[in-house]
Amino acid sequence: MEHTILIAEDDVDIAGLLRIYLENSGYGVLIAENGVEALELLQQHRVSLAILDVMMPKMDGFTLTEEIRKISNLPLIILSAKGKEEDRVHGLEIGADIYMTKPFQPGELVAQVQASLRRFYQLGSNVPAEGEPVKRLRVGDLCVDLEHFTLSRNSLPVPVTSAELKILLKMMKSPGRVFTKAQLYQAVSGEEGMKGDDNTMMVHISNLREKIEDDPKHPIYIKTIRGIGYKFDGKERDKK
Repeated sequence: MEHTILIAEDDVDIAGLLRIYLENSGYGVLIAENGVEALELLQQHRVSLAILDVMMPKMDGFTLTEEIRKISNLPLIILSAKGKEEDRVHGLEIGADIYMTKPFQPGELVAQVQASLRRFYQLGSNVPAEGEPVKRLRVGDLCVDLEHFTLSRNSLPVPVTSAELKILLKMMKSPGRVFTKAQLYQAVSGEEGMKGDDNTMMVHISNLREKIEDDPKHPIYIKTIRGIGYKFDGKERDKK
């Protein structure tokens, strides 16, 4: 499957550098110089992943992220000079899967692109012992469609980011198992999580609870195991 990467970046030099690295890795590349143009390209072309700068004319990267999330759950990587923790948390809260700061290593970014694409587009590749592909995973009133990479609750669609879906799927496949934040971070990025990534995972978990729990402050599905991490538990829901 050939993937097309959308780069929304008003710095011509950075955009050109990213194009070279991505095309050398076998990807098709589209470049937008502002957020409005990026949104238009996204609607006109089949884009597999988008890399978004924050400080852009006409529409900034945060607004663009919010607009994209209204129509798509494709992987989003924010690449920004805004490196404060509140900026990173905000980017993740509104739907980014990965937040990287400038300056950056092009090779590292390409690795993040590869990992994000591999995990997002291979979510439906699990095969049970009988040899038949798994098409849906159900727990309680939640259902993940592994062919279309979507989540529904009580048959109603639930908008989630690719990172949120990866985390949820990781836990749904092993209900009752306790996962550390580092293990869940690896499900998203393909790399071992570090201590500094705890806030990232807490944001993703908080967002998921807001979307799938009746009462996010008293979750039924995603339970916190103090000092360790999280586990997925649908037993209480099944009793109702």
